Amino acid sequence: MCCNAVHRSAVLLSAYLYVAGTLPKVESLADYRPAVVTRILSDNGSLIAEIYDERRIVVPVSRMPRRLIEAFVAAEDANFFQHRGIDLVSIMRAAAKNLLAGGVVQGGSTITQQVTKSLLLSPERSFERKFKEAILAYRIENRLSKEEILYLYLNQIFLGHGAYGVQAAAENYFAKNVEQLTLAECSLLAGLPRAPSRYSPYHSFKQAKERQHYVLGPHGRGKIPYPSRGRRRLPCPLTIRPRRSQQMDAAAFFHRNRSGATWRPATARELLYRGGLEVHTSLNLAQQVAAQRAVRDNLREYDKRHGYRGPLAALDAAAESKFLQEQAEEFIKRPPAAGDLLEAVVTDDDGVVGAGEARQPAGPHRP
Repeated sequence: MCCNAVHRSAVLLSAYLYVAGTLPKVESLADYRPAVVTRILSDNGSLIAEIYDERRIVVPVSRMPRRLIEAFVAAEDANFFQHRGIDLVSIMRAAAKNLLAGGVVQGGSTITQQVTKSLLLSPERSFERKFKEAILAYRIENRLSKEEILYLYLNQIFLGHGAYGVQAAAENYFAKNVEQLTLAECSLLAGLPRAPSRYSPYHSFKQAKERQHYVLGPHGRGKIPYPSRGRRRLPCPLTIRPRRSQQMDAAAFFHRNRSGATWRPATARELLYRGGLEVHTSLNLAQQVAAQRAVRDNLREYDKRHGYRGPLAALDAAAESKFLQEQAEEFIKRPPAAGDLLEAVVTDDDGVVGAGEARQPAGPHRP
């Protein structure tokens, strides 16, 4: 028995010495500079357009409400404020739940391990990577404070629909800043890291709500303290309000001519799409929008005077299915607004001439 223990210890020590020298330096995390959004502004500072590879808006932990931090800790790492990077109890509990469920229903990685995987290691699934992850997580805990680790995690994490970090997600799903989020909204966001597509409130609102209740309830990895705890009352209903930029089309000239003529192409693209620039232009947004509206309205009137000229195309079943799928995906990225003209598939003709365009009714977008 003693010999076996010594042998196992020797193997672990050898493995540690083998990988320790090849690990990235955790000191690099102190100079965290992720890809952030470049903003194009009008002559009075109004937002015209955004350019990015990853839509991320970095915010300090001081702007994040306590309920948001509690929600993510409850969902992802209940013992975050107690452990030193590795939570053996959570790993064993997750392994037992996964074994009983016959599949992966709960992970055992701590928030610190997730930061390690996202910023210092590749996402490959292997024992060697997990071993490196554990070593680096311990080193990070000895180098950074818990608040600094949360700052990295909550700004780096992908939360679906192109949103990286909690500020971009707050805008994407609720059209508000992170400090304005309610407990219901915080808990919904906290449920997304496990599977952003599966729990998307746009694609599967019912599953998103179920995941939210899991985060709030006693079955998750932790519990969130909130008012009326004794009655176990869940927060108020959710209303999803997608972020919309009415000004995007007004920036056509500046948006098309956004490459720096005096920069090297590779440098220009990297800086533009990832550098978080503010581009100030001479465009007067109100006048530009009015001009574009006048052109659009007059072109429609001109088109109506010439009468209906037949469909744009005849679609077979496969083409129709592809068109509808692509249109649905586009509506998720940019929900139609009141007054928008949309392409539509006409499946029947009741004799009314001109049934080739559909007008979106007014009203807020609600799942």
